[in-house]
Amino acid sequence: MIIAGGLATRLRPLTNAIPKSLVPVCGKPFLMHQIDLLKKNGIVDLVLLVGYLGTQIEKAFGDGKNFGITITYSYELERLLGTGGAIRNALPVLKDSFFVLYGDSYLETDYRSVYYAYKKAQTPALIVVYRNENKWDTSNIIFKNNRVILYNKKTRIPEMEYIDYGLSVFSKRLIETIPPDIEYDLSDLYHILSVSNQLAGYEVKTRFYEIGSKEGLQEFETYIMNKETKNL
Repeated sequence: MIIAGGLATRLRPLTNAIPKSLVPVCGKPFLMHQIDLLKKNGIVDLVLLVGYLGTQIEKAFGDGKNFGITITYSYELERLLGTGGAIRNALPVLKDSFFVLYGDSYLETDYRSVYYAYKKAQTPALIVVYRNENKWDTSNIIFKNNRVILYNKKTRIPEMEYIDYGLSVFSKRLIETIPPDIEYDLSDLYHILSVSNQLAGYEVKTRFYEIGSKEGLQEFETYIMNKETKNL
């Protein structure tokens, strides 16, 4: 599942006319870079949570068959329900367990290993973490022994050295516990799970890339250009 319904205000005026998923990076839409990466990891069944200018994404990618994948769309048209509410809204098309990532994140990691860790943990959710130490953003996670001991974006303490990498695995049964038709953020769900010892963690060493800001977009473009040059 890719959460791609945000308003992309930090990228304006670039996103005045197109959604963030269609922002061009080295000659192709950002979503295409995500799809290529997911296909390398054996992921070919996608659900896109869309809202702002979402019909443009569906027009560009359709059902995904032209790209060797399957795409299902879940729309938020009347009002934004937050990240958790948007996933809850997509319940009819959810599998028993599924990955969740964001429409502005490029996460080059081993997705199979992440999923195996989730199955081994036998928790309703797993979140991928990165030892950030406040480098890329403010750290908000305490992580020990493959468990997220505390996830809290509202209250930061010195013991927090990790950050949410932007990739999670959820069970459908967990999402069913979110009240319908209300605004609900995933960060609140992570916090509740962490303090009740129900949130597994998986540490990665490779940094993440994002296009949520103009600086992030420029950095990702540089990364892709360097990567393509090495492959020549």
